[in-house]
Amino acid sequence: MSTAQSLTELALRFFLNLLSCWVIVRLLYYPKSRRRDYVFTFVTFSSAMLLLLYAMGRVDVGVGLTLGLFAIFGVIRYRTETVPIREMTYLFVIIAIAAVNGLTPLYIVAGVSDNTPHYVLGTGDLLLILAANALSIILIWVLESSSSLKRSASKIILYDRIDLIVPERKDELFKDIEERCGIKPDDITIGNIDFLKDSAYIKVYYNTESSSDTTIDSIVRNKQFIENQSL
Repeated sequence: MSTAQSLTELALRFFLNLLSCWVIVRLLYYPKSRRRDYVFTFVTFSSAMLLLLYAMGRVDVGVGLTLGLFAIFGVIRYRTETVPIREMTYLFVIIAIAAVNGLTPLYIVAGVSDNTPHYVLGTGDLLLILAANALSIILIWVLESSSSLKRSASKIILYDRIDLIVPERKDELFKDIEERCGIKPDDITIGNIDFLKDSAYIKVYYNTESSSDTTIDSIVRNKQFIENQSL
């Protein structure tokens, strides 16, 4: 391809990916989570991934190097602060979209003149990319706006009434948590119990309308909670 065609292809891929990522992150993810830090992370990560995959697609790097690259990202992910499941799902979605936008061929060979191939923009491949982006956005929109899907969350609480953590007083424990915390528990798991301080770590599972409740528990690391019994 000529330099002009290469630049046009890169610009088309980049702005299409940026538009899809912006719709997913800003219009679907942010209104419910209100996490500006993740908006920045998702948009920049998606753009960087697109440029990297586009550059890799122009040279023969092989599948092994590609898998090694994702392994490096996996190591980086596990070396940083724990990312909530919902945010990890959005991260994988924008990576997948960036892969589609960065690796799907756009230009096809229209003919060969003097042993020099001539490329034109392939309408079919462009429609394929647009359809993949649109389907991803529609799927997320349907799932986010569906009232039939319950959003579950959990909170780790240092509980001071260990007399209620026995299975026989499960109903009293649920009622006490609801009165003191304002949430209606669906289930409770008992963790570490300190009889000297009359306290225990409990993990409360409940349904919520706010997606921010599903991310706040990253403040308390799971190593502080050792599950050993379920009521």
